Formats: sequence, structure tokens, C-alpha cells
Amino acid sequence: MTGTRLTSRDFADYLEIVAAWVLAILWISPLLYAIWAAFHSSHHAINFELLSPLTLDNFREAMSQAPFLRYGLNTFILVSMLLTAQLIVCTLAAYAFARFDFRGSEIAFALVLVQLMITPEILIVENYGTLAKLGFVDTITGIGLPYMASAFGIFLLRQTFKSTPKELEEAARLEGCGLFGILFRVYIPLARPTYLAYGLVSISHHWNNFLWPLVITNSVETRPLTVGLGVFGAPESGVDWSIISAATLLSVAPLLIAFLLFQRQFVQSFMYAGIK
Repeated sequence: MTGTRLTSRDFADYLEIVAAWVLAILWISPLLYAIWAAFHSSHHAINFELLSPLTLDNFREAMSQAPFLRYGLNTFILVSMLLTAQLIVCTLAAYAFARFDFRGSEIAFALVLVQLMITPEILIVENYGTLAKLGFVDTITGIGLPYMASAFGIFLLRQTFKSTPKELEEAARLEGCGLFGILFRVYIPLARPTYLAYGLVSISHHWNNFLWPLVITNSVETRPLTVGLGVFGAPESGVDWSIISAATLLSVAPLLIAFLLFQRQFVQSFMYAGIK
């Protein structure tokens, strides 16, 4: 009976490993095909011959047909602006909810949690009307304004701050630290893994966001990579999968390279944030 149980367990583990590999291959197969097509001509993109000649012409053609450098700069400015604003707003709000007992705090935090159940797409019409009145249509600031306060970030940091021992705060008070001194010397340093995990989520989300930037932008000077890639790959301009794959790699390359270089830190930060 013992041998049978061990064999069954080993068989279940084997099936789990096989299923994980199958799912991983299915998940990464579009990226693998994009890499293959980007470095091969249109003729060889559909013929998986290992000795097919490699080429960089697809990247040169993509760069000549669309201003991807400008799109990349717009995206970098957008995600940097958003992350900076979100970290400031979420930190101050989470600190207030975690350490101050003020009238209506529970109701205010409940309203923050309600925002987690509202998808941003529902508010597109209202957001567009508001930004049109403020004159922020077709601006990078207009893309980022609706996202500068994150309910998820406030919730995540509040939970992290609440797990910080109050003895550390009391010790900081004895050292003469004020409210902001305690925040910057006690809470923020202990929450660095959570900040890193949230920063990765925020950057990846807004780097790949498509619908809202498509609605609010009209010109090359403000389009991010996702919108630029969508316009570039429109059927009206013709479909060349090799060139489109090269443009796709240009769009995802910064995030992909960052993940490959810092994947250990990424995984550790998410694990630590989950434990907190």
C-alpha cells in the first residue's frame, strides 16, 4: 500500500510538471513566433527552416514607417509620471489609513475599496468629458490623470504599513522624528519590497494600456507604444507579419529585458509582498 501511494503521488507530480510545461509553451509560443518572424523575411516567416537567413531589415523598415522612438519616449514619460504620482498619493493615503484614527476613516477606506470593483473602461466617457473641459485632450498628462490615484496601491501599502511594529514608530518619536520623519525613516524603508512589487504592476499595466490612450490621443507627439503599434498594424496599411513582429518586439523589448535582468528581484518582491 505504501509503494502504491508513493507511485500515485509521483505520477501526480509528473502530470503536474508536464501540464505546467505545456501551459508555459502555449503561453510563450506567440512571443517565440514573433521573435522568429522579426528576424526573417516574409517568405521565411511561415517556413520554420533552421537554416533560414537572419535579417534586420524588418526592424529598419518598421522604424522608417512609424516613429517608434517617439512612441517609446512618450510611453517612458507616461509610466514615469504615473509611477511617481501614484507612489506619492498612495503612500500618503495609506499612511493616513494605517496609523491615524480620524472620523469617517472606515467609510473613506471602504469607498477606496469600492473603486477596486469599478473598471476604468466604465468611466471613459466621463473622464474624456472632464479632461476636454480642462484642456488635457491629446496630452500625455491627460492619459495619466485618471490613474494618478490607485485604489490597489493604497490598499496594498496600507496593509504593509499596518504590519509594521508600533514599537519602531515609538522609538522614532523618542529620537525626535515627526510624522513625515517616521514615514520616511520607518515605514517606507520596511515597505521597499511592496513598493517594488507595486511598481512592476503599475509599469507593466500602463505600458500595455491601449483603450484609454487610443481614445484620448490624436497625434504622434502623444501616442504611446501600444496605440502606435495598433495604428501601424492596421489592415489599411497592409499586413506584413515580419515587419509587424519586429515592431512588436520594439514595443515589448524594454519590459522583456528588464524582466530577464531582474527576474530574481521581481519574484522575491512579489513573494514578500504576498506574505505581508
